[in-house]
Amino acid sequence: MTRIKSARGAAIIEVALTLPLLLLVSVGIVEFGRAYQTQQVLTNAAREGARVAVLPVQPAGAVQARVTQYLTAGQIANPSKATVTVAATQISLGGGSTAPGSKVTVTYPYSFMVLQPVARLVVSGSKVGQSITMTAVVEMRNEQ
Repeated sequence: MTRIKSARGAAIIEVALTLPLLLLVSVGIVEFGRAYQTQQVLTNAAREGARVAVLPVQPAGAVQARVTQYLTAGQIANPSKATVTVAATQISLGGGSTAPGSKVTVTYPYSFMVLQPVARLVVSGSKVGQSITMTAVVEMRNEQ
């Protein structure tokens, strides 16, 4: 039995085996960074909406307009897809006392740019490639 002592072509085989894994990790880092940034923008948009919601007098649709404005400034794709709900609530002040408040909830369907299409190719007919719903909730005490 003779051994082949030449290592020609070994490097290309190693690259072919490791490059897809390296690319998947790199794309995953970028994709989850985008998702985290989107969640932060949603949280700040809900906070901005709550600041408007706690005012004693505000025009109809002011909270929705402020949230949409913030999402647009935060460069969220399709800010019109975000759903904004405002609800009256009671804020605990401690010691058993409460005060009236407003609760703003912002939901947004988030889609990964690369990972979801790749997931659809690997697992066809599955829900793996569908968008995920991100939610941000902020409660603030109403101004008197």
